[in-house]
Amino acid sequence: MADFNTEIYAWYASNKRDLPWRETNDPYKIWLSEIILQQTRVVQGLEYYMRFVENFPTISDLAAASEDEILKLWQGLGYYSRARNLHTAAKYVDEELNGVFPSKYETIIRLKGVGEYTAAAIASLAFHLPHAVVDGNVFRVLARYFGISEPFDTANGKKMFRDLANELISANDPATHNQAMMEFGALQCVPVNPGCAICPLQISCYAYINKVVDRLPVKSKKVKIRNRYFNYFVIFTGDSVFLKKRSGNDIWKNLFEFPLTETQNEESVKKLVEEDAFSLLCNFNGTEVETITEWKIHLLSHQKIIYRFIVLRVEREKKITSDLIKVDKKDIFNFAVPRLLENFINNSKLF
Repeated sequence: MADFNTEIYAWYASNKRDLPWRETNDPYKIWLSEIILQQTRVVQGLEYYMRFVENFPTISDLAAASEDEILKLWQGLGYYSRARNLHTAAKYVDEELNGVFPSKYETIIRLKGVGEYTAAAIASLAFHLPHAVVDGNVFRVLARYFGISEPFDTANGKKMFRDLANELISANDPATHNQAMMEFGALQCVPVNPGCAICPLQISCYAYINKVVDRLPVKSKKVKIRNRYFNYFVIFTGDSVFLKKRSGNDIWKNLFEFPLTETQNEESVKKLVEEDAFSLLCNFNGTEVETITEWKIHLLSHQKIIYRFIVLRVEREKKITSDLIKVDKKDIFNFAVPRLLENFINNSKLF
């Protein structure tokens, strides 16, 4: 195991990326980077990290912001519950802990939106505590090098990987150890076509020696994808358009969108507008269908959103449900919306 760590550290020293959160011990900024990088590639997350640090240089600044401000800044990054949890945790630290970020793993993990991996990352990187991070990159490196065929998404598998990771971690420099492990998995021991030919661990790697690199790590559960059909009504009256704020515990909670009807399949626009769902949203005089976009697909981790936009012009609103918001179309860019709406708004030439 000593040789494993030595090779990993040497590789990291020569290959690590220059990233701003590696240049600070500020737990707020490390926490912010870890939350942003959940389910997000570094190249995309970097832009958002810099944006958040610029707008909210301290955790108290983040706590003082409105949720709408935070969601707007987060727009396009996806998994919006991360942003809401970030805000909740910031307010907790600001109000209950006098703005001082907790310094123990057991306290860090109690923050909203922080799990075992994130707590270990913050504890080791900001406070140099020997808690090993175990994420997808680490699962992959450990499974291949040590030949672990136990599925990493089972209770036994998670414990096996976690115990091994904590056995390997350096008590003297846990920050470098965790960074090296994550970076090695992100850049060298990648999921598909890893760089085995130039890997410093090649001569002692179980997967390489036994030609099972493409079979490890093992995952037992298959994600079931759910299809959903979204019909968005883009309703113009003069220079105004109507929006609605999403609620409940569904995707994109508290983001804004055009009035929406979800159907089981591809319903006709005639049925939607004249007979059924549209009348439940609002009641307008002089409704005219102007444009109907083609169906498009937006993929999420567990869902396939099949969507289109139905652009309507109306003479005047007769009755509007209370949850519809009438806004000047030029102000629509101030609202936080899901990525698929952002793309439509930016490319449709209607705004």
